[in-house]
Amino acid sequence: MIKRFRIYFSPHELTLLAASLTAVLAAFLIFGGKSRLTLLASMIGVVFLMLNAKANPAGQLLTIVFSVLYGYISYSFGYYGEMITYLGMTAPMALFSLISWLRHPFGGRRSEVEVNAVSPAETVFAAILTAAVTALFYFILKALGTANIILSTVSVTTSFAAVYLTFRRSPYFALAYAMNDLVLVALWALASAEDRSYVSVTVCFAVFFINDLYGFISWRRIRARQEKEREGMG
Repeated sequence: MIKRFRIYFSPHELTLLAASLTAVLAAFLIFGGKSRLTLLASMIGVVFLMLNAKANPAGQLLTIVFSVLYGYISYSFGYYGEMITYLGMTAPMALFSLISWLRHPFGGRRSEVEVNAVSPAETVFAAILTAAVTALFYFILKALGTANIILSTVSVTTSFAAVYLTFRRSPYFALAYAMNDLVLVALWALASAEDRSYVSVTVCFAVFFINDLYGFISWRRIRARQEKEREGMG
């Protein structure tokens, strides 16, 4: 199992994975994280991001688990926007993405999804749909008295764009998630000002940002490799 793990991930991927897990654990211990659930969610998050970067459908399965845990953590601080977003949108869309990824394996390999390209027309459609979802959620979050409503609403925007692009198997899903990570860093930094135990969550999303940027780079490489393999088969 360990040997397969080392073969599947490249040396720099293993380094990034180890560094990310270490940073999350260190932040939890140093800043007095109260909930082991927060630590568990953060570590699951690091692992699913690395699997997503490899275009592995297993990453979407772990995304569902992370969404449930993160939804509960968000509820504990009154970030109802995050709770609704992850439980009502990210988790269901991760399930749809899992099905989509499993239905589109590259070259018959179940461990790697076929990278897709989103057309300009679909990009416009996605932008309009994202704007509509954002407007709807703003009024829902306002009615619920959500803390830091502007940032929470922007989080909905970036999250929806990310889950849509994930479902469509576009490399740009990772960039959308990276943008969402920056919003969440700001959100949890504000929460940390009131309760330092949430610093570990802030560090978690800072780590996620780095991993999502790598995910975008990785998917571009995978797409280039897949195109060469198609040419070779042709």
